[in-house]
Amino acid sequence: MSALQAIVLGLVQGLTEFLPISSSGHLRIVPALFGWGDPGAAFTAVIQLGTMAAVLLYFRADLRRIARAWLQSLRDPAVRGDLDARMGWYIILGTIPISVLGLAFKDPIETKFRNLELIGTTLIVFGLVMLAAEAMSRRDRPLREIDSRDGMIIGFAQALALVPGVSRSGATISAGLLRNFDRAAAARYSFLLSVPAVVLSGLFELRHAGEGNLPIGATALATLLAFVTGYASIALLLRYLARHSIAVFVAYRVLLGVLVIALAASGTIS
Repeated sequence: MSALQAIVLGLVQGLTEFLPISSSGHLRIVPALFGWGDPGAAFTAVIQLGTMAAVLLYFRADLRRIARAWLQSLRDPAVRGDLDARMGWYIILGTIPISVLGLAFKDPIETKFRNLELIGTTLIVFGLVMLAAEAMSRRDRPLREIDSRDGMIIGFAQALALVPGVSRSGATISAGLLRNFDRAAAARYSFLLSVPAVVLSGLFELRHAGEGNLPIGATALATLLAFVTGYASIALLLRYLARHSIAVFVAYRVLLGVLVIALAASGTIS
């Protein structure tokens, strides 16, 4: 992998990780459009550590408060009803589905699920799911009303993003909307929930550092760029969703999905 490829893919990861348009799908599509080889699921998982560092920095106060309250709840039952303590438990609960399914389906995730026609299809289908969630949601629940049922449902939605093209943020924000959370609350919980799953996935794939499509220098460069652009995209999305619908992302997903399917079917990209 060249330095140019690392720069492009790092920027793509940072710009698309938190927008509901699928970063893993874009990390498969963009190299195909340029005629580059597939960077692979391991590369995708590792450079996501850059965007996770952005989440850790952006939400450092929230995460510190949640971790402190959760640890205290282990010793003191009286604080287990506190929102931050509950958030700690719900994030753990919501991480279980993607962890179990990620290990169970590791091989197809790294091979069959990276098929371009499949990615194009999931971009379209889950874009329409996002649109339906937006239309059906009352958007009248603040994040403080979250409960264990919400945590599990949104956690299973996150697991769908093991298939490139689904979008982790798209799936979890949509699940949050279907649970009638307002857009900002759904997005905020989506970001917080992503931390353990993506960190564990990235650390798991670091064992391949220096091998094949995971050269240390290029991977480090892409991860750094993903961090910088990812931090900016968090702020952008939170501000945007406070006042706007997710319809613009749906339109983008559908158009991109149609283009990818057409190009893949014609043999233009592979």
